[in-house]
This record gives sequence, C-alpha cells and structure tokens, in this order.
Amino acid sequence: MGISFPCQICVVGFLCEVCLASFILAALTSFGTLQLDRFSFSTMSMLNLSWNSDLNNNINCNFKPKETERLTDLKSREEREYLLYSAWSCVLTKSESECLLKLGISKSSLPKSPHLENCKVKTQLYDCLDKRTGNHSFPPWTSWKGLLDTHPAAATTEQIKILRRQAVLESAYPPWIAGSDEENYPLTRKVQRDIWIHQHPLNCNNPNVKFLLADWERLPGFGIGAQIAGMCGLLAIAINERRVLVTNFYNRADHDGCKGSSRSSWNCYFFLETSLECRQRALELMRSEDAWSKGIVTTKENYTSRHIWAGPTPRIWGEPWNYLQPTTDINGSLVASHRKLDRRWWRAQAVRYLMRFPTEYTCNLLNEARHAAFGKIAAEMVLESPAEEWPEENRNKSGSGIEEYVWSNHKPWIPRPLLSIHVRMGDKACEMKVVEFEEYMQLADRIRRHFPNLNSIWLSTEMQEVIDKIKEYSGWNFHYTKVRRQGRTNVSMAKYEASLGRESSTNYPLVNFMMAADSDFFVGALGSTWCFLIDGMRNTGGKVMAGYLSVNKDRFW
Repeated sequence: MGISFPCQICVVGFLCEVCLASFILAALTSFGTLQLDRFSFSTMSMLNLSWNSDLNNNINCNFKPKETERLTDLKSREEREYLLYSAWSCVLTKSESECLLKLGISKSSLPKSPHLENCKVKTQLYDCLDKRTGNHSFPPWTSWKGLLDTHPAAATTEQIKILRRQAVLESAYPPWIAGSDEENYPLTRKVQRDIWIHQHPLNCNNPNVKFLLADWERLPGFGIGAQIAGMCGLLAIAINERRVLVTNFYNRADHDGCKGSSRSSWNCYFFLETSLECRQRALELMRSEDAWSKGIVTTKENYTSRHIWAGPTPRIWGEPWNYLQPTTDINGSLVASHRKLDRRWWRAQAVRYLMRFPTEYTCNLLNEARHAAFGKIAAEMVLESPAEEWPEENRNKSGSGIEEYVWSNHKPWIPRPLLSIHVRMGDKACEMKVVEFEEYMQLADRIRRHFPNLNSIWLSTEMQEVIDKIKEYSGWNFHYTKVRRQGRTNVSMAKYEASLGRESSTNYPLVNFMMAADSDFFVGALGSTWCFLIDGMRNTGGKVMAGYLSVNKDRFW
C-alpha cells in the first residue's frame, strides 16, 4: 500500500466491500433464524410445531436495531417474505409492539394475514351468539353472518326490530352450521337449535328445571375421544329425561395454559354446554338434600356404564338416521347400512353441539398452528400481489365497511384442497384392525385421481415410523405437528400422553381434530373413536358430500 496512491485506493475499496458483504450476511443470518418458543419453523412444507413453552414468551426476535435500520431497502423476494412472516409471528405474541419495533416495522403498515383470525373479536361475536339478550329473548341468530348484523345501519326503527325478532324466533337456525341442509346429516339445523334451547332454559331457577351434573371421564386409559363419546351419551340421557346437562371437572384442562375459571373446565377449549346461570344453579342444588331426594339433580353415578355408552338415542326428532345415504367407503365399497346408524347420527349431533364455538384460547392455538404450517406460503402469496409494495408504506391502504362487516365471516386461509389423514396404530390393535401407512396413502391416491389438484396433507399420528415414511411420497406436501412420538415400542396411549405432559397432550390433538374437521377430504379408521368423532364433526359441518375413506369399520357395526 505504501508504493502508490492508486494501489492504496484499490485496497481500501476492496476492504470496504468485504465489510459491507459481511454486514449483509450477518443481517440475513439473523433474519432467517427467527423462532417462536412455542413453534419452530423451517422452510420445508411440513409443519414444525412445538407446544412446550409458555404463552407469554412465544417469540424470540433475534434482531438488533442496528441491523434493521433500513429494512425498507430490502428488495429481494426472499428477504421480503421472511420479514413479513417474522412480522406476523410478532402479532401472535403478547410482546407484539416490542417485537415489531425490533424489526423496525409499524403495525399499521402490515398487510393482512389471510391465515390468521382476530381471536378476541371472534370470541366476542361467539359470546353474543351463544346467550339470550335482554328480557330473555333469543340470541341474534339472523340471516346475516359475521359482523354484518353489527353495522350501524342495522339499528333501524323499533318496529323493524320487532318484526326482525319475530322472524328470528320462527325460522333462524344456529350460526355454527356450515353448508346447505343437503350437505349435512338429516335435520342437523333443527336438532342443533333444539339442543341449544333445551340447554338454555328461560329461567334456570324455575323449580321445574332439572339438572344432570357430570364430570368428564378420567379413568386411566380413557383418551380424549372416549371422554367426548361418553359426554355425548350423557347429553342423550339429559335430553331423554328433560334435564339440563352441566359438565364439571375436565382433567385435561387442568394445566397452566387454562387461566382463571376456565382451568379444569371444558370452557378452556370450547364454549360451555349451558349458561352460567344454569351452571351456578346446578352447583347450588348439589348441596341440597331436598333436591337430591326429589330427583331435581342427578350425577353420572346415577347411571350405569351401559346406559351412558349404549343407551337409547333421543327420538324426539323421529328416526332421521333412516334417511342417511351411504357416503363412507370401506374396501372400495360404500357402506349402505349397519346396526349403529342411530348412534353415528346422534354422536355427530352431540359432538357438534359440544364443540360449536372454540374459545379464544383454542382460536390462538389454531392461529399458531396455521402460521407454523402455512405462514411462509401466505407471505409469498401476499407479496406476489402487484398492489403490495410492502415493506414500503402503502398510501392507498385504508379500512372500509366491506372489509370490516361483509368479509368478516370468511374463514382463515389454508391451501386447498387439503386432505387430512389420521393414522391410528400403537395399542389400538387390541380394539381394531391396524393397517400400515401405505394403505392410507393408497386411499389418498384414489382421491387425487379424481381431484388432481390435491397435493397437501395434514397428517396426524402418534407413531414416529409414520413420520419417517413420508419422505417416500415426494409428490405430496405434508404438514404435521412437531411433538415427540412413539417409537416402535408399543406403549399404551395413557403412558405416551403422560410423557408429553397434560398441556401438550391435550392441545395438539384438539388442533389436529379441528384441522381435520375443516379439511376438504378425510382418510381415517372408523374403528378409532377419534376418527368416528371427526367424521361426525364433518357430517354436521357441510362435508357430507366429501365422503369418508376408511381403512376399517367400526367394531360395533
């Protein structure tokens, strides 16, 4: 460098370029390693999901202010996608503002995340739809969906309100049923309406109102599916005896994720089966000897196991199961009828009612699961729009009535069509015929031959060997929860769940259940109670015409 001035200039310029390249590489390295404590992400299409950390510390933003001073200068598509994905990750945390600040992003500039729901607003809407309004009137089950009924124009004259309320009383049906009547089991809308009315009497303190107060089953070896199936039986008893079912202790909600009064309650995950007033009244009557002696209140212990699990199906709606058309395929043939059509129809109605509205906690779990599985795809999709110049501020971005009210009922985006496969193996061999993963995939290929645009699978299973085999199917995009699974050792499901911990072993199956219910197609094993209940949710959620491909039949058929 000391020989000539031009040489000195060249060397200094070269060193400056090296420093600048190192700075950019460091920023991108930090940028590409964003992780959520609750979820772990990769660039693969498979869901990389972890449930083992606290809700309050979901995200670890590894960005330093110095590295993010000029994020608006990022031009490459990959950089913008990672940045948007990371910003959406911040929105899922309680430290949202701090996280976005570290990224150098304002929330007002963020494009809408199509795969995420506003859980707080959604839960407030569900709350309005699940309780009687003033003077014991009916919930606002109008023909308008989402938030459209809350538009200022809806507050018209009192006379129009009265006429509208009369129409609701005469014809409105529950808003938690999707699809037409032809796309659901027979009488689904009427049955759901009648169950809600039965479970929400006008006056819970009326001496003629009787109750059945029941804890959820907690015997060792009872999985979530068995617990729900048992409660479906108790709901049938309550309706047959004209009692209001009140659920009490739910052991799977006895963990730190369920806060306050929702701890140890079904209300942690889904709305209660009755009103708070009826619940309080039932608990009061439990302490009254007179109520016990007069049969005003009963508990699960008043009924035999046979009565709970195989008791008579309510027949106040006739026998609508006799009108079921065959939509289940087993071994290449449609199952036209079997001995338990009434139980299949009733459990579908009961599970739909019990899970009609997810709570804010469950909504957040589903948000995190969708973001882990589809967040990067969503970011790529959003940024491909010619109208989206993010992270530059979009001056034309503004909210409108159609976005807030008319489009408020649209479901979160997921890549469709989506096939859900639940592979049940392990200790289930003592109850049903267990088949290998290859047979499930043969059924998946059958579906794709008819629907060639199908290439995404939501896979749920407790067996690690199933996850290991997906690499053999390169033509499919698999998404699944990242949780420790069973090896080839055939341990019981109870021991496996205990090893995961109460919170994890409850959260991730319920997320899988809800994703399966919302998927376009489903492949499972009807010999599994879990698959049986998923089928019920789908057949009361507008999915009847999607059919059901099963690797075996229910053992009681």
